[in-house]
Amino acid sequence: MKVSANFIPTLREVPADAVIVSHRLMFRAGMIRKLANGLFAYLPLGLRSFRKVENIIREEMNAIGSLEIKPTVVVPGEIWKESGRWDTMGEGLLRVKNRLGADFVVSPTAEEAFTSLVRDELSSYRQLPLSLYQINTKYRDEIRPRYGVMRGREFVMKDAYSYHTDDESLDETYQKMGRAYRRIFKRCGLTVIPVKADSGAMGGSGSEEFMVESEVGDNTLLLCKECDYAANVEKAGCKPDFTAPASIEEAKAAAASVPPVEKIDTPQVKTIEELCVFLKTDAKKFIKTLIYKAVNVELDLSGKDGAAPAPGCSKLERKSPSPGAPAVYPIAFFAVAIRGDLDVNEVKLAALLKAGEVTLAADTDVERFTGAPVGFAGPVGLNSIPVIADETVTALSDAVTGALVKDLHYQHAAYGRDFTPWLIADVRTVKAGDRCPVCGGELYEKKGNELGHIFKLGSKYTASMNVSYLDEDGKSRTPTMGCYGIGLDRTLASVIEEHHDDTGIIWPLTIAPYHVIIVPIKYEGAVKTAADDLAAALEKSGVEVLLDDRNERPGVKFNDADLLGIPYRVVVGDKNLSLPQPAVEVKRRSEKENRLVDLSNAAEELAGLVRGELGEMNS
Repeated sequence: MKVSANFIPTLREVPADAVIVSHRLMFRAGMIRKLANGLFAYLPLGLRSFRKVENIIREEMNAIGSLEIKPTVVVPGEIWKESGRWDTMGEGLLRVKNRLGADFVVSPTAEEAFTSLVRDELSSYRQLPLSLYQINTKYRDEIRPRYGVMRGREFVMKDAYSYHTDDESLDETYQKMGRAYRRIFKRCGLTVIPVKADSGAMGGSGSEEFMVESEVGDNTLLLCKECDYAANVEKAGCKPDFTAPASIEEAKAAAASVPPVEKIDTPQVKTIEELCVFLKTDAKKFIKTLIYKAVNVELDLSGKDGAAPAPGCSKLERKSPSPGAPAVYPIAFFAVAIRGDLDVNEVKLAALLKAGEVTLAADTDVERFTGAPVGFAGPVGLNSIPVIADETVTALSDAVTGALVKDLHYQHAAYGRDFTPWLIADVRTVKAGDRCPVCGGELYEKKGNELGHIFKLGSKYTASMNVSYLDEDGKSRTPTMGCYGIGLDRTLASVIEEHHDDTGIIWPLTIAPYHVIIVPIKYEGAVKTAADDLAAALEKSGVEVLLDDRNERPGVKFNDADLLGIPYRVVVGDKNLSLPQPAVEVKRRSEKENRLVDLSNAAEELAGLVRGELGEMNS
């Protein structure tokens, strides 16, 4: 392919809104152009690399027996109502009506579409396990699209969904997908960090994210210095830095020698920092209590199956937002108590409550439930709403906490003696310096971006959408389900983030738009003949070649070659063609030095290099 016949509008200036490397370089190299905020078009050069990422993914999915299908992008709103997500997905869901007034969704994800298709065809256990995938366009109405294709409103994802008779079968496919993901990212030249993650709005029992390190990453990762433990901060746990009592009785025994709880005046002292100064003590001696508002809570608060009913929730209405969807409490409030030096992990809290969203309650709600302004809440005597205590609170037998009265706190508050939470759970935010839950080593932080995510969904969608099959005994069963996604646009941008220098992109050979760029010093005479012949010989050998036939200065061509990042550059000029043994200059984009190669051997040598490197990366 000649440059003059291509459409590669390179830029010298960086777009004003491009703040990360991949965004800048994809614009400057003529790979993408913006149509609107969060909406990008791929130009020919960018699309070639995009298709190579797509093909790698397709090859690895096919290799593990997943079958490709192509659902529609616009899907009936009715199936989203069946799953319950029509009401819970929020403003990011693009809902539209057709001319007849029927509801439709521009897909942000495809659980409903795949499950609807499988439901209509599934009848027997003999059809399972079944693994299907798509590579398709999605749309999410992001509030703040940014970083180019790294976070756009329209994007392409590979989604795979698997259906199984039992958890053992699901786990087998889950592990196969994890291995396939590692091969995909290796073939793309990416260094990924697999981490334990929260399943979020997808639901399910377990998930793993595949992250790349990034200074502008949306995710905070906790990694161990001593072992291979890695987790998203949303999911990360740590080795306890406290000794919890084994039972309520043991907690009461620990508090036996502690003076009775008593109120103390704390005028205008609200925050933990202010209390530390005022009482001349440490934050670890305090119980911090925050009031949260939770939306669409699926956790049953009624006290069924022997569980204690949640205080103050007896009058809450529980209903299904759509026919067949799980019953939820549309709004519920909770108090969360945690040791004073720690922060509540709201993602863990939402997962615990099976809630669509949790946010700090408004000041008016805090006062309504606690009887005091913000800053004076505490678990002692708080009976109007359920109290959830972080595990750290159970180790506190002589603590300071809010007294539910303005300007008053309790001292000598003891878990088990003075208050008993409705629920005890790990809702703490783990941070750098905490200890690894596996080996006890020190944890440290990195910023990362998510490229892929695999989930064990269980029966969240198959149950709500009434999917069933007949087992060996002819009994109706609900299949369990897995979900596996990779963002193609984000993967491509992440390759550039990892592989670049000050002059441009440095493509891994597997996804480079072309393998070799031939740069004639002047595209005329003997130089033109040699360049054309070399390009033809390389193409015959299966090497993808871009020939810069423009009437431009050599410096312009060299700068563009570096910007585009084509792995091998071949310079053809009169000087080297005039040598006793005519030669060309060959330079690897990732290396500083070039070398002379005999013109007569250049095509064979370059083809061998390309085939060898591709074979190694794809193995």
